[in-house]
This record gives sequence, C-alpha cells and structure tokens, in this order.
Amino acid sequence: MRPDLALPSLSDPPPPGSRTVRTDDGVDLHVEVDEDAVGAVGGKGRARLTVVLAHGFTARLAEWELQREVLRPRARLVLFDQRGHGRSGWTKLTKATIDRTGRDLGEVLDATTPEGPVVLAGHSMGGMSVMALARQRPELFGTRVVGVFLLATSAGGLVESGLVGRAVKLVRRLGLLPLYLWLLQATAPLLERHRRRGTRFGRWFTRRYLFGRDDADRSHVRMVQDLLEETPYPVTAAFYATFLDHDETASLDVLARVPVTIVAASHDRLTPAVHARRMAERLGPDAELVVVPGAGHSVNLTRAAVVDQAFLGLLDRVEAGLGEPRRAG
Repeated sequence: MRPDLALPSLSDPPPPGSRTVRTDDGVDLHVEVDEDAVGAVGGKGRARLTVVLAHGFTARLAEWELQREVLRPRARLVLFDQRGHGRSGWTKLTKATIDRTGRDLGEVLDATTPEGPVVLAGHSMGGMSVMALARQRPELFGTRVVGVFLLATSAGGLVESGLVGRAVKLVRRLGLLPLYLWLLQATAPLLERHRRRGTRFGRWFTRRYLFGRDDADRSHVRMVQDLLEETPYPVTAAFYATFLDHDETASLDVLARVPVTIVAASHDRLTPAVHARRMAERLGPDAELVVVPGAGHSVNLTRAAVVDQAFLGLLDRVEAGLGEPRRAG
C-alpha cells in the first residue's frame, strides 16, 4: 500500500463532480464522476470509455482511491456509494439485497452514462451487484457493457462450509433462520447506540478478515477499520441475509460475452480464491484470472500495483476489441 495514502473523509464536502441519483424506490445515491480523462478510446468520433466502480460491503467509494488515480487518465470514471453506505441514503430492510444493489447499479449507469462503451468493476458486494445486473438486464452486455472487472468477489456459496456455514445449515434445518435474522436486525439499533469504534477487538477482526498473510501493517489495518466502521450496524444486519442466499452463477454466462478479468487474494477469508477459480472456469478460456499471493480481502488497497496492472490490462483488451462486432444475446 502506498505509505502516504489517506482516504477522503465523510466529514469533508463532496468533491466536484458529485451528484445524486434517485432510484425508482426513492433512495438518493451519492455519485462522483471524473470527467477529466485525457485518454479516450481511440478513433475519430468514437465515444470515450467509461468505467463504473461499485464498492464492497460496509465500505464506500473511497476504497477505490488508488485505482481512481491510475484509471483517470485512461477513462471517464463513475463511482457511487451503495445504498446505506457512505453518503447515500437508506431504505427499508426488505430492500437490502444484492438484487436491489444490481438494480441501483443499472440506474446509476442509465443516469450518468446513457451512451458509449462501459466497463463495470465491482469489489466484493460490488462484484455481486455487477452479476445481479447481468441477470436482470442481459441485453446490456456485449452492447453497452464491453468489459467487466471482478475483484475479491463470489458468484455464490459463501456459507457452504466452515463454522458459519454449519451454523446456518443447522438454523435452516430447525426452521429458525427467519427468527435469527429478525433478532439480528432488531438488536442492531441498540448495538449501534452503544457501539465503540476504533477498539482493539475491531482491529483484530479487521486484520484477521480483511488482510492476508503478509499484506498489512498497523496503520493500514487502522485505516481499513475506520472505513468499515463508518457503516452503521442496522445496515450491516439488514444486508446480512442476502449473502446467505446469494447465487448469481447463471449470470456468468452473460458476462462471458465480454472480456472479464477476475482478481482474487490467496488468503481472502471472506471471498476465498476458490470462488474466483470457479467463476473463471465457468466463464471459459477468455477470462483472465489473477490470484495475488499472501493478500487478503482488501487487496485493492494493499497490493494496488498488481490490481492496477490487471485493471489496465483489461482496458487494453477492451479497447483492442472495440473495433470488432460485439456479441449480444
């Protein structure tokens, strides 16, 4: 990670290029657009490439800060805070689903980039949102959407194994899952009122689950801890249920129409690298898979050079193919 990295604070005014996109269910999403790209998809009269970046669970668009610097000379950038995260508004619990975040991504795309080629990028829950959009609006892929970048994410099966997986299976078998989720959501506001941020336990949890074998130091862990702890417990609890049933495997067949790069971390405890390998296998030989050794879930911050190289390589592939007929389903 770059030693001088400091993520923009939520207490600062929104930067130039900020706007609000109101979803069809009335939630205001905070969106930032970088229009000052000096590079363009080459060719007279050809539209400039836009990259839309979707962040992960309990983070915000600032997690893309390093990639934002690298990508800005190459493309027009659109970043947004997922509902309930960062500067975006919130909604009732029933709308805290991957299906809904996929629709939000589509509405941000429609509002900010009504025309021209687009690359969609998603980290963790953001990648799941990209897959959900592919299921909902497959006609976009191979026409408007010309590339996809998936970072530390999964198409499904996140709770199939391990202690959490066994516990969820037992709760399901006993018919207690609705009660468990209700209790989780009911107690979240109380826990939030008495929440202490910046604790030693919080640092331990962040280090264990967001970092890998050898990609963290104390200042980096603290920075990611501060970022993730900005999201209130009620938001975290509301989204929890959607990960239990998340399965967008079939949407990979839609993504296969365009160049796809998948980046995984070898020591990611949240979205293990085996999930990336499964996605790459389903996508076929045209998909590129990069597994970063020793890294964890925050690989875009801790191993930015590797992630940046993979991202720029995807843009090279996309731009090389824009002059060819695009496949649509």
